Amino acid sequence: MPRFYIRPEFWDPNNLMLCEAESHHCLNVLRLKEGDKITAFNGRGEEIHTEIKIATKGQVQLKESKPVHSIKSKTQIVLGQAIPKGKNMDLIIEKATELGVSEIYPIISDRSIVRISSDEIIKKQDKWQRVAIGACKQSGQNWLPEVKMPKIPEELFQPEQLNHDLMLIASLQKESKHFKEILSEYQIAHEQTEPSSVLMLIGPEGDFTPAEINLALNSGCIPMTLGPIVLRSETAALYSLSILNYELL
Repeated sequence: MPRFYIRPEFWDPNNLMLCEAESHHCLNVLRLKEGDKITAFNGRGEEIHTEIKIATKGQVQLKESKPVHSIKSKTQIVLGQAIPKGKNMDLIIEKATELGVSEIYPIISDRSIVRISSDEIIKKQDKWQRVAIGACKQSGQNWLPEVKMPKIPEELFQPEQLNHDLMLIASLQKESKHFKEILSEYQIAHEQTEPSSVLMLIGPEGDFTPAEINLALNSGCIPMTLGPIVLRSETAALYSLSILNYELL
């Protein structure tokens, strides 16, 4: 069944309307018409299985229906991803959304090949947020992660920016630990409770610089191993998120 996104501020189960872009996709791309069954979701855990009530040029109104609520994960997983080259960031955001992350922090590392000017930052963030919306529509994910504005590490590690129970950084350092060991140590220190939020940092091609790694460690990040093989940035992101999902969700 086709899925369409309605922003939370416009979510009214008794009067649901698709925005212009979603109406265009519905009418002009998918060629749907009045009476066709669809699903609408608000990115905050609610979805409605309904049908098109009124379809006019550039506007789609849906039949009122009772929403269904998806349970939110007990642990919120946040991805801090150094921006890789090409379209790999799109891929990472798409798959991270499918894997249920709650937030994504794009990071402009010193070793990031991609350089984003101040004029491009808002456009990039908007594009990546639309990638996340598309991933929710395709996968059936009803919780839409917020894609933050790209930041350099010094901006990211300001005290007011990060407030997570557990912060990790993918690392090849000898002292890095497997997540199972890190989680066990956390549970021992916190009376067997699990973290309510976890930040996972992934570096760019060539990894973070030594200064950036030290900044992360000094800010409370724990080095986490992903095994002995040097993984591509996008592989490391998906692999680490899969590990966290398996152990925490």
